[in-house]
Amino acid sequence: MLRLILCLSALMLATSVQAQDREVPYWASLRADEINMRVGPSADYKIDWVYRRRGLPVKVVRVMEGWRLIEDPDGARGWVASRLLDPDRGAVVIGKSPATMHEDNDKTSKVKWRLEPGVVGRLGDCDDGWCEFTVGERAGWVRQKSLWGAGEP
Repeated sequence: MLRLILCLSALMLATSVQAQDREVPYWASLRADEINMRVGPSADYKIDWVYRRRGLPVKVVRVMEGWRLIEDPDGARGWVASRLLDPDRGAVVIGKSPATMHEDNDKTSKVKWRLEPGVVGRLGDCDDGWCEFTVGERAGWVRQKSLWGAGEP
């Protein structure tokens, strides 16, 4: 039983690392509740910013050993340890006014919620300018142009 658990753990770790070794640029999201962004690719470099937003989408623009140069929704760039990034895609609501979450990928479908700019959620499939978007237990469709983290990086 212990051997099975160790094998599964190694497989999960290898899958996570492999998912982060893709061709750049690519989307990822923050894995932890608190992540240090550094000015260089090592723990020896100064911390430039501390993220406190698990699930926040980031664009990975460069890979160096166990470090990734990321860009956040505000355009800030810095280095984070690759183990702190999740290959699951997230998105954040952008703009100056709330985005509407619809029941279906159609602007005439029922409006389920209004999402304030800055709301972070899990991104699903995108089609015809609409993306599946989940925030906590709430799910629906949001216009792709209202989400940072959707589309090509």
